[in-house]
Amino acid sequence: MELTGLVEITSVDELREIVGEPLQRVADKARPGLHELDRQWLAASPFCLIATAAADGTCDVSPKGDPAGFTLALDDRTIAIPDRPGNRRADGFRNVLSNPHVGLIYFIPGRGDTLRINGRARLVRDAPFFDEMVVKGKRPALALVVEIDEVFHHCSKAFLRSALWKSETWEPDAVASRAQIAKFLERPEDSLAELERYYGPSYANGLY
Repeated sequence: MELTGLVEITSVDELREIVGEPLQRVADKARPGLHELDRQWLAASPFCLIATAAADGTCDVSPKGDPAGFTLALDDRTIAIPDRPGNRRADGFRNVLSNPHVGLIYFIPGRGDTLRINGRARLVRDAPFFDEMVVKGKRPALALVVEIDEVFHHCSKAFLRSALWKSETWEPDAVASRAQIAKFLERPEDSLAELERYYGPSYANGLY
């Protein structure tokens, strides 16, 4: 589709003309390692998003979730994130094999601010710290180890604008159910009843 009427930004100078310059304290807030407050955040966070890009520029953002504290701070410059059973696409992991640069955002439910970590990752199939990642008797088969380049906290404006944590704004039934999406886009050969059973209460039994 050809888009018309677009006025594109093509330089940093043009961008700065519109968004302005950050305050010096904002520009300088990135740190090269974890502070104790960052460690506390990781210990309280049950969820993060991991952004990756392959060598050819193909991008992916993958969610990772586990009981709070699932990300281990191995030292002030290194964290480790366990992998759990999923759909086996491994998009982000495949990206890391060709381009180690990753960006992570850590959430705490109910909090508008977030913790951001950028660094370089590698895949590890075993290490002594895997014993600390056991959940429900299951040891991860691999983990993502990230060497931190920078870490900083991000303000809550996006969450305030979206009212993300305000339950009165939630409308989970505003779109098709997961079973309906699977029926129309992924598994047309299966009946809706079968998919509703699959994505029903028993779906949580295969988390680990």
